[in-house]
Amino acid sequence: MNKVLRTLILVMLVALVLLFIYLPVAWLVISSISTRAELLSTPIHWIPQQPTLQNYLNIFFPSQGVSEVARTFRITLWNSFVVASSVTAITLVVGSLAAYALIRLRLPFSQTMLIGIMGTRMIPEISLVIPLYIFASRLRLLNTPTILIITYLSFALPFAIWLMAAFFDTIPIELEDAARVDGCSRLQTLARIILPISAPGLVSTGLFVFLTAWDEFFFALIFTSTVAAKTVPVAIAEFTGRYVVDVGSMMTGGVLAAIPPVLFSLIFQRYIVSGLTAGAVKG
Repeated sequence: MNKVLRTLILVMLVALVLLFIYLPVAWLVISSISTRAELLSTPIHWIPQQPTLQNYLNIFFPSQGVSEVARTFRITLWNSFVVASSVTAITLVVGSLAAYALIRLRLPFSQTMLIGIMGTRMIPEISLVIPLYIFASRLRLLNTPTILIITYLSFALPFAIWLMAAFFDTIPIELEDAARVDGCSRLQTLARIILPISAPGLVSTGLFVFLTAWDEFFFALIFTSTVAAKTVPVAIAEFTGRYVVDVGSMMTGGVLAAIPPVLFSLIFQRYIVSGLTAGAVKG
């Protein structure tokens, strides 16, 4: 009886946790296919009585009466994808080379440099806004994806270097010695031996960097004010006007913004756990 009771309590706790996690997501989807009248009705309609895809049509096929934010939301989706993809690609290339150099090359103060690189992540973002804004203004980079890529690299690179360094440190150095005996250079050893073995670490690092760049809001809000460089988080926030909140469009934007990260997570999920846990055991 005690075993049955413990099992029942465990099932109830798991159900509560799952409800806590997935209920907001379910309400996001439900709100995106509900009319404004149903969203404001009392009591709440958990299941839409008149489901509609009009909010999605307003974004992908905007008509005359659609707000400017909804009309340009597709452009902000593309901007976010370009910025996040660029940051991820640059981070993986530069971060892998830097991590390999710090772990394998006999550089003076390599561990100190590694700790110092990670220490840059402890600097509050708000303290960097003014110097970065002055830098962007003088180089005429405001309202361009370039300033977002540069800014995001400042906090994505330290994370990638630290994570990849921990992963490279688990790879036996004998593999590299054998490749060097066969005539491979340092770069050839990295490209032919280390990186293929490090695929789980590269994928998990790239995924987390992509999610970080995709969801970033603060710097995007400060450095962009036109649709030429505005990203999804800023566009979703702009559905809140001075006198009215377009709840349906905001929820629809949230659903569309969640699709790319969810797809990438599902595609590469088997690499995530292996990539993060591989650095915990050396040898």
